[in-house]
Amino acid sequence: MNPGGMDMQALLQQAQQMQQQLVEAQQALEDAEVEGTSGGGLVKVKLSGRGQVEDITVDPQAVDAADAEESAQTVADLVLAAIRDAEAQVERLQQEKMGPLAQGLGGGGMPGMPGLPGF
Repeated sequence: MNPGGMDMQALLQQAQQMQQQLVEAQQALEDAEVEGTSGGGLVKVKLSGRGQVEDITVDPQAVDAADAEESAQTVADLVLAAIRDAEAQVERLQQEKMGPLAQGLGGGGMPGMPGLPGF
């Protein structure tokens, strides 16, 4: 007889399936790459799906040799804006990949054992 009507085999199988989905989602994020841009494409920033900066490209047109100080500040602002754009894309990607798993863990049930059948 199963205590409380729980099917431990089904519970274990569901936990293993969720663990596999989590591993797959984490690998998809590791393999993903997003690009943020600013200044109409003058600055591009590539981030991994985990949010690590992989590359920054600054178009030479973003630099005004006649005014180095203002040009440096403009480039810095453009880089920051491109990073923020890429970070927003990483966040969306992470929600896309990990969000369904988090919902599966948090769907109703008894406190401490959310989302698991019989709890």
